[in-house]
Amino acid sequence: MRALIGTYECKIDAKGRILLPASLKKQLTAMEEGFVLKRSVFEPCLEFWPMAKWNKMMEKLNKLNPFDKKNDQFVRRFMAGVKYIEFDESGRFLISKDLIEFANLSKEVVFSSKIDILEIWDKASYEDNIAKDDFDFQTLAQEVMSNINFDE
Repeated sequence: MRALIGTYECKIDAKGRILLPASLKKQLTAMEEGFVLKRSVFEPCLEFWPMAKWNKMMEKLNKLNPFDKKNDQFVRRFMAGVKYIEFDESGRFLISKDLIEFANLSKEVVFSSKIDILEIWDKASYEDNIAKDDFDFQTLAQEVMSNINFDE
């Protein structure tokens, strides 16, 4: 699966519909199987998953023992609010009210690439999250990336 590239600002209408920016839409045309929208686990945003990536995740989750209470609780929370995305003839898709409320989406939203999924943020929340000065990105980058062999 190829990586998605970019950060895109767009508007959500009063009914919860979003028209994807053209340059983002071009990247998604190769992913014809469809898309899933879900709550993020760690942030107040939504995740837009290509179906191929989603299906791989479902295969992994399906291996969890459903009679282990932690597994059961995790799957329930992970799957909460999950929606299959359908595009209308104009290329728009609808975000349900529960997901809009979860991510506190207002009129202006940001699509941000996260390797092979997209995050959908309220624009102000995204900018606040990126600008946090209590976060030491340099130290995190060193901890995460220093053990990767870039010659492979």
